[in-house]
Parts: sequence; structure tokens; C-alpha cells
Amino acid sequence: MSPREQEMCRRTGNSRVSFRSISRARSPSMKRPEIDPRDRLIFALDVPDAARARALIDALGDQVSFYKLGLELFLSGAYFELVDELKSAGKKVFADLKLFDVPATVGRAVAQLARQQVDFLTVHGQDAMLAAAADNKGESKVLAVTALTSLDQGDLDDLGFDCDIGELVLSRARRALKLGCDGVISSGLEVPALRAGADPALLVVCPGIRPVANVDDQKRTLSVPQAFANGADYIVVGRPIRDAADPASAAREIQEQISDSISNL
Repeated sequence: MSPREQEMCRRTGNSRVSFRSISRARSPSMKRPEIDPRDRLIFALDVPDAARARALIDALGDQVSFYKLGLELFLSGAYFELVDELKSAGKKVFADLKLFDVPATVGRAVAQLARQQVDFLTVHGQDAMLAAAADNKGESKVLAVTALTSLDQGDLDDLGFDCDIGELVLSRARRALKLGCDGVISSGLEVPALRAGADPALLVVCPGIRPVANVDDQKRTLSVPQAFANGADYIVVGRPIRDAADPASAAREIQEQISDSISNL
């Protein structure tokens, strides 16, 4: 926990201050970015090897244009080979490695990812790490991890965060944008507070999207329509597509839900 977060938690204590108490007006000079609706679905390519990754990419075809490659694939040995293949095919790539190290190392790692022309990348650290990432991002967009969607309020209490999870997310989002990051990873549950209390230029990417009642390790989840109604820019979906009997059909259904959700905003 950073000194700023410790101070915020001391001020709020156990009272769980409401989001409204620390919200601020949006800047009139900034607006939310234009996004191709087909790119709003980011598929989490969470598989152990390149062969299974390629099989899914082939099966999904034009139903998915944006892929998230995480730690599991990174350890497969074929990570950057897959990045090159996806970019060559006209796809977008989200390198979700949640970088956390001394700032100089984070900065050099981000520079390496930027040279690979990844579109998004994640950093999971304090201010100096985020600043180093922003200084080396090139054309890539840096997303700060706020609070993992596998954590709930009880987990944060156990970790020593004596404050409301929503307050923590909003604090980190504001600082990330100020430090030069482009957006955040956040549960869709916290997005209304981000839209009310942070600059509208902030990109918000929401994992933990589940089309039905959830039974896995994700605790703070939302449906596709709920996420976009709350103000998400992108959603990350993995298991509901990967584990479907027909992944392409599952992705197509989610794309239809996204289209309906955006048109109803």
C-alpha cells in the first residue's frame, strides 16, 4: 500500500466513506475516446501453449479482434511469436503481465513491450513504477491495475487496506492518469464511481465479465450489458468463450450484446 493510500485509509477508517464524498467534476476539455465496437471485446487467451492458442485464434476468426495474452502464455516460450502473428493478422494485443518491479526495470520492460507494438499493457505497482511505465510506453497504452476482481472487501481487509474498495480504486485511477498512464483495469462494479470522479479520458477495461451467475474464482463480476451501462470502454472475457462448446458462437453472442448495449446508451 502506498503512503497516499495509507493516509486515505486512515482518514476513511471503517466508516466506508461514499464515492460521492471524494468525487470531482469532469474536465470539460476531455472526452471519452472513440472505439470500434468490435474491439470492445477483449478475449483472454488463457491457455498453456501456442498450439492451443492458435487453435482458438483460428476457431474465433473475425469474431474477436482483440486478444489478451497473460502470464500463462508468457511462460510457454512462444509469447512474442504469438504477439507477432496476431499483429501480422491485423489483431490488437493486450500484454497483461502486471509488471511489478523496481521502477527502472519496469520502464525497460515497458520499452521492450512497446517495441513489440502491443496495444495495451498492465502495470501493478506504486507511483514510481507507473511513472516509469508511462515514460517508456511509446505508442502502447499503459493500464494500471487497481484491485483484482478475484478480491473482495474481506480480502482487502486481510491485506491491511482499511478502507472501502471503491475508494481505493478511484484513488489509484486518478493517480495513474496524472502520472501519464492511459487507463485502468477495474471491476465493472467500480466504474460508475470512476466515471463520476475521474477524467473521462480515462480508459476503463473491465475483467470478470460473466453472462450468467458466477461460480469460479472471480468475485466482483458483472454481465456484459451491466458493464457498458456502468461506463466500461472494454470488457475482458475468457472462460465463457474458451470453455464453450462453440467458442465462435459464444463470442458472437457477446459481440451482439455489446452492440445492443452501446446502441442503448
